[in-house]
Amino acid sequence: MSGNEEIAIDEDLHSRQLAVYGRETMRRLAEAHILISGMKGLGVEVAKNVILAGVKAVTIHDTEKVEKTDLAAQFYLADDDIGKNRAEACVARLQELNTHVEVSSSTAAISESFLSQFQAVVLTESSMAESLKVDEFCHANNIPFVKSEIRGVFGTVFCDFGAKFTVSDVDGEQPHKGIVASISNGSPALVTCVDDERLEFQDGQLVTFSEIKGMGELNGAEKQVKVKNVKAHSFEIDMDTTSFGAYDRGGLVVQVKEPRDLKFKTLREAIIDPGEFLLTDFAKFDRSGMLHLAFQALDQFKVEYGHFPRPANAADENYLVALCKTIDERSKQKCDNVDEAILRKFAQCCSGELSPMAAMFGGIVGQELVKACSGKFHPLHQFLYFDSVESLPKEVLPADEYAPTGSRYDAQIAVFGKSMHEKLSKLQVFLVGAGALGCEFIKNLALMGVASGGGKITLTDDDIIEKSNLSRQFLFRDWDVKSNKSTAAANAAQKINPDVNINVHHDRVSPDTENVFDDAFWQGLDVVVNALDNVNARLYVDSRCVYFQKPLMESGTLGTKCNTQCVIPHMTENYGASRDPPEKQAPMCTLHSFPFIIDHCLAWARSEFEGLLEKTPTEANKFLASPTQYCDDAKQAGDSTARESLEKVVDLLVTSKASTYAGCVNWARLLFQDYFYNRISQLTYTFPEDAVTSTGNPFWSAPKRFPTAIDFKTDDPSHMMFVRAGANLKAEVHGIKQPGWSDEELAACLNSLTVDPFTPKQGIKIETDPKATSTSAMAVDDDGAIAGLSEKLLGTSPSADYKLSPIEFEKDDDTNFHMDFISALANMRARNYQIPEVDKLQAKLIAGRIIPAIATTTAMATGMVCLELYKLFNKDHKVEDFRNTFANLAIPLFAMAEPVPPKMFKYNDLEWSLWDRWILEGDLTVQELLDWCEERKLTAYSISCGQSLIYNNFMTKHKERLQKKLSALVQDIAKLVIPDTRQHFDIVVACEDEEGEDIDVPLVSIKYR
Repeated sequence: MSGNEEIAIDEDLHSRQLAVYGRETMRRLAEAHILISGMKGLGVEVAKNVILAGVKAVTIHDTEKVEKTDLAAQFYLADDDIGKNRAEACVARLQELNTHVEVSSSTAAISESFLSQFQAVVLTESSMAESLKVDEFCHANNIPFVKSEIRGVFGTVFCDFGAKFTVSDVDGEQPHKGIVASISNGSPALVTCVDDERLEFQDGQLVTFSEIKGMGELNGAEKQVKVKNVKAHSFEIDMDTTSFGAYDRGGLVVQVKEPRDLKFKTLREAIIDPGEFLLTDFAKFDRSGMLHLAFQALDQFKVEYGHFPRPANAADENYLVALCKTIDERSKQKCDNVDEAILRKFAQCCSGELSPMAAMFGGIVGQELVKACSGKFHPLHQFLYFDSVESLPKEVLPADEYAPTGSRYDAQIAVFGKSMHEKLSKLQVFLVGAGALGCEFIKNLALMGVASGGGKITLTDDDIIEKSNLSRQFLFRDWDVKSNKSTAAANAAQKINPDVNINVHHDRVSPDTENVFDDAFWQGLDVVVNALDNVNARLYVDSRCVYFQKPLMESGTLGTKCNTQCVIPHMTENYGASRDPPEKQAPMCTLHSFPFIIDHCLAWARSEFEGLLEKTPTEANKFLASPTQYCDDAKQAGDSTARESLEKVVDLLVTSKASTYAGCVNWARLLFQDYFYNRISQLTYTFPEDAVTSTGNPFWSAPKRFPTAIDFKTDDPSHMMFVRAGANLKAEVHGIKQPGWSDEELAACLNSLTVDPFTPKQGIKIETDPKATSTSAMAVDDDGAIAGLSEKLLGTSPSADYKLSPIEFEKDDDTNFHMDFISALANMRARNYQIPEVDKLQAKLIAGRIIPAIATTTAMATGMVCLELYKLFNKDHKVEDFRNTFANLAIPLFAMAEPVPPKMFKYNDLEWSLWDRWILEGDLTVQELLDWCEERKLTAYSISCGQSLIYNNFMTKHKERLQKKLSALVQDIAKLVIPDTRQHFDIVVACEDEEGEDIDVPLVSIKYR
């Protein structure tokens, strides 16, 4: 297929991938045919991820038959498949993932003619001899090649993308931008930018300029110039502008994303001279070189003996260690430190296969294949080695611990032993969320045998499945759309492993559901796993884990980036201990009157949508439910908020009330006139293009853009879309049938409408202060206005059964006109200000606040978290055994570090952290609590419960409460409802030391029952 042919992309299905990859990458993927050889756990993970990514075709290859041990990590095999060919057994299930991708299987030997049909090849279970042969052909024919293995808690990836591979975009980040404030005439020229944000350019980068007035010689995408001496808000350009026109105003400067050419060695060359390894853990700086030896020795061992080293077998370990030393002696790049203890751990566990390792490496390899087929992001160059030896038992267990049991868990038992499997099978796990992360987690947990022998996984999610979920929430299928996520995920997981015990809830974990997830529930848990997509929910679950002292496994993804965090009672800080800075918000005046980027237009459009179609109809329904009471309440409030609400309700129910579809069309047309002609004309009347500020500077200086009003035209598709979408939504609010008019019928209705010409108003104040939080700047008699508006409303005499239908924004339904209206709103506003417009997909990503998500990153993150889960149930685990991780598959980058310990507080002989609570037994009085504190040389001067003050020693009347029971006071004063199932209540005690300095003491729990 030529690059000029258009490939249809299902934007509803692939909206998240499009947000990460862009259309060109998705187009290239839709042309790619990939070979994946080896259909054990790693192979099926890779296949799943590239199928979800939307490649054209995937051929899965395997010559071996399914064995019972394959079920430990291969989620598309079952007992019924034992004895069948691995590839043939799972091809149909892989096909279900994405019907747009051609999935086929092959069992033949790999030949050169067979390889020549593919755009990328990956081997996951091949010997070194076969890998060398395949790679040599691929390298010679410019077919990207990947080799990957997982052995126990050790893994490796090798990439060879040919003698010359061009990367079109090395990191996938948006080009850095700046808004020009001035440019000097000189050599070099100095460019100064507005100081809203720090410039992110780097010396030596290329940039282009546009929209410059005065020095127009710099404008144009073809005029790329190099920057140097970059400062926070200025830089120099390597160009002589002495003879150019003088800079007047305006201008944008944008980074040029430069392609990069890479050269790869063949596998044969790289084995001998590997160069630099991609490190995953800087605490293991020398580990990669040693594992480079270990995997070579393992291949030689397998060739000689026909099997991998056996667990707890000293002879096998000794021979593997000897092989490593022999290989090192003849290596061009010798290993600085051969640690026999690590090599013995490698030998001990390499016969096993773990689903978390398959998930992690399936994500890494899947992303490398996307790079291979598209040129998007920087490939792995060339070797990566990884281990999680900290997950292993501290000491090698007796040989009978690793002996096969004939179960599906033997490949895991070969790594950890039977005792670990028994612990996992009895765990009580709370998995919060069944979306992209949740699907991966429940799959991993099921394959690990968690809750398969007396334990239980409680899975909850209050969301339902949408079509867009199917591109990354791999447990769901077309027929699951509109079903509950937690139910569908649990059903799919139990098909993967019928032994697993899953209890499903459809509840959001929040203060509102503490009657569902009560004290007894939390106290009975062994571990909590978060699979959430928002910070507030994470913080709440984190607070519950701190309160009940339960370990929390936390993770999150953003496109190709992910982070994982271990939260362990008394050992690490909690999730809420560190927070990202809040996202910068555009000032209100910028959104309403002075936008300069499309994001401002879309934020305004989303706000207008919600105000017009959700908030105002909801407010109007309050009036319709009780007209007199509503107006009386407004009069009693008597403030600007009440007046503004009344104004909007009057506009909806009186001024712009519609009873026919034609009336809805007219409303939309007049709304267009108001937004994009009248308001803009008033703005430019109040602030003409030559307006100056009080200091004499031009008012319309960067970043402000001078707008122009738009005349409505029925032959402009964007104008008509605005009217059609607006009219349909207006009709939905008022319960009016939508007739589905043609463009001609719509135009005829519009042409019959008379639109009043614009007349500028005097004395209009338009907010220009970036610190203002409201756009209303005029003095109004609120009481008088409220009285007049109430009279208008009550005069409408609505019928008792009349009710509006507020519209809640839903971004993922392309038939509901929500995104059509928002994108039309934003683009017309962008057109007012000469800001580049966006298509509906781009509008959806920004206005819908879509979090970019892809299957590869999700798989990797959950795999890393589950490796930490093993550590949690090892004996004598320490904080240095655990790893928090930040990773970016685009670059690629891995940054692993041990968790941060909790902050400790000390006072005299007392020591505590956030994890501690002071639990006091008995139905204590206030005085008894004060005495308890006094014994510890603390003066408790205040006691509170929730928002209520129970006791304060400065308040004379509170002395009457000293002999009263705290249990009575919290119920009488704080109105605390203590469930019958709860034996305690919590209070906050403010204390000071003997010098009168405040001491932050732990939360106090009174166990009074």
